[in-house]
Amino acid sequence: MRLDGFLQILVPKDKKFFPLFEKAASNLVEISKVLNQTVNEASLEKRKELIKQIEHLEHTGDNISHLIFHELSSTFITPFDREDIHTLAAAIDDVVDNIHGSAKRMELYKVHTITTPMVKLAELILKGAIELNVAIAVLKDMKNIDLIKEACVRINSIENHADDIFDNAIAHLFENEKDAVQIIKHKEILATLETATDKCEDAANVLQSIIVKTT
Repeated sequence: MRLDGFLQILVPKDKKFFPLFEKAASNLVEISKVLNQTVNEASLEKRKELIKQIEHLEHTGDNISHLIFHELSSTFITPFDREDIHTLAAAIDDVVDNIHGSAKRMELYKVHTITTPMVKLAELILKGAIELNVAIAVLKDMKNIDLIKEACVRINSIENHADDIFDNAIAHLFENEKDAVQIIKHKEILATLETATDKCEDAANVLQSIIVKTT
């Protein structure tokens, strides 16, 4: 019997957690797409509408997380380590929260000009979200753990790229912007976007932990 087939026997046929994680990952992809629309939208009015969509999707993500935590507290047998379930759900929720936080700061701080680094970071967040979605879809039956491993490697690369973009953007900001208030506004938005990629990597690390414990 192949290792993948053996793992399918070991993993309980869960009907609670995997569907919820798939919903959480799908919601993450959706909110990441709306973030990308937001940073590429020139109309301030349309941008406000998109930020409202982000807020709605953030609430959706919160509800999914609460359901996962509720199931965790009331379920005796879980498909994998309880701590990993909690950490994975929290990491996905943290990505969503940081997406929402960055969008709200753009609106509240009245940052009307979206910079290239902000756009690039939003693109990387979406790439990371798509990779997580792929990995979580495979997690439920462990038919191809290599897909999870490959997705995690790509997420790590995405996070490293985001670090470079953030560092260069901050250096450019300090060198060229003379208004201290603008520096603070832009730095906070950039930092929140970059943190979203960090949280994607946190989720990937949990997935790698699950693979190690299962195999």
